[in-house]
Amino acid sequence: MFTLASRAPRLVQAHGFGFSATFVAGASIPVGSTPFGIALTPGGARAYVANHGSNTVSVIDTVTDTVIATIATGAGPNAVAISPDGTRAYVTVFDGGLVSVIDTATNAIVTDIPVGVGAAVVAVTPDGTRAYVTGQNTNSVSVIDTATDTVTDTVPVGGAPIGLAITPDGTRAYVACLASNQVDVIDTATNTVTDTIPVGVSPILVAVTPDGAHVYVTNVGNSTVSVIDTTAGAVTATIGVSAQPRFTAFSPDGSHAYVANSGPDTVSVVDTATNTVVENIGFGDDPTSIAVFPDGTHAYVTNALADSVGVLGTTVIPGQGSLAGGTTVTITGHHLANATAVHFGAAQAVITANTATSLTVTTPAGSGPVPVTVTTAGGTGTVGQFYYRPFPALTGISPATGPVAGSDQEIVITGRNLAGAIDVYFGSTRAVIQTLSDHQITVRAAAAPGPGPVAVTVTTSGGSADGLIYTYLNSPVVTGVTPDTGPTTGGTEVTITGTDLAATEQVTFNGTPAPFAVISDTTVTATAPPSGTEGPVAVTLTSPVGFSVGSFTYVAEPDV
Repeated sequence: MFTLASRAPRLVQAHGFGFSATFVAGASIPVGSTPFGIALTPGGARAYVANHGSNTVSVIDTVTDTVIATIATGAGPNAVAISPDGTRAYVTVFDGGLVSVIDTATNAIVTDIPVGVGAAVVAVTPDGTRAYVTGQNTNSVSVIDTATDTVTDTVPVGGAPIGLAITPDGTRAYVACLASNQVDVIDTATNTVTDTIPVGVSPILVAVTPDGAHVYVTNVGNSTVSVIDTTAGAVTATIGVSAQPRFTAFSPDGSHAYVANSGPDTVSVVDTATNTVVENIGFGDDPTSIAVFPDGTHAYVTNALADSVGVLGTTVIPGQGSLAGGTTVTITGHHLANATAVHFGAAQAVITANTATSLTVTTPAGSGPVPVTVTTAGGTGTVGQFYYRPFPALTGISPATGPVAGSDQEIVITGRNLAGAIDVYFGSTRAVIQTLSDHQITVRAAAAPGPGPVAVTVTTSGGSADGLIYTYLNSPVVTGVTPDTGPTTGGTEVTITGTDLAATEQVTFNGTPAPFAVISDTTVTATAPPSGTEGPVAVTLTSPVGFSVGSFTYVAEPDV
């Protein structure tokens, strides 16, 4: 490690960072099957990965990015926490109902602590004396005395607790209760719940900022992050992210939060000062858990469907921006003090803040992928790369209509330069990104304030694009069919009245399609088809967002 301030600026560790149009990444480290939780030892020398599918824990040497040990566990290892002194790793074993305690010197399990089936997440207090474990199946949190490796208390909490995090001062534990849409606050002095905070839909995991001022809660039900002010005990911001958000981790200085979105395979980078997403980084296959290294220059991300751990470069955040420049970028590294110049490719950026480990700059105009270099008295060093993203364009949307109440139906938006999309809006309604590529985005539309056409807007690091229209519709309601009788030979011209009929796609009599014409939003005319039988039948009017039923009675012609 370089120690002299006069050295050229650089990263602490070289991970062979490569570059693509969507993310900066280094090695992909093969581990066991379905890796979920990951934790670093205090100095970042090793990482412990819980492989849920193969019932193992992988130990990674972070200097060489290689697995140096594989530890067999009980069924379903889920999450990992490291003791503050780095001597113990605590692993929740979900199906086995255990917490396995690993001696990090020997990488052997020294004991298994029964806590009940459904052991989800574990966190260790800052003084290392206790470990708190969520019991998803038992609606409780177990408290372990780490000196005796025994459960000394059990705290009842809300439904299906999964995520748990402890404040830096150790006074409170925050528990995400998936089935209750709440976060319970445990006073660690008394091991009682002292507050219950409503959050988003299906909160799954929690993380506390390094200063303890805020808790970030990922909500899988509506793809948001709730930000809790720990002093006020209330949600003060809600951040829209992409589908299926999982673990959140913070940069060491707390300036950025990294949220793994397992749906579209992205990591959302959140500016914690403004609580806005500044970048979506395409990463891996089902990214789940994130561990940021102590120097803030990179992070490990578990890829649950790829059975690997990826290396995410975090030296240049955001790592992409518009061709016109003007993006505010944070550069993290070492020996950056008194920087005299920062270049993005050949163009010089404007330095707005400078410390020994961090720079804030405004990007110049540029194009394509470029190296980012920093010049100090010690020389010039490359600290990362930046991608100038072209302006996006939209070419199509299908389907182009949907219910006002929202829908789980996937809507496909096509275009160009869409990779790294940050937000999609239908009018004022945010749509949740499900999958993402450079030419296509699939989203799900949330409920809208009311019916009607709205503009579709896609925002990427390169800019915002619109030009497409999506129409929200109310479900049709049939209030009358006139006349409501006619001969079995068919041919009766009927008038169907109701509301929200303008988008009618089909009219059927007893399941048989009938010729129809839309007159207005309240009137549709149709011609009754022949019927083989007499009697009342359903007249069904169908639109893209639903159907409604009226009645018509077929009458046989009189015999002579």
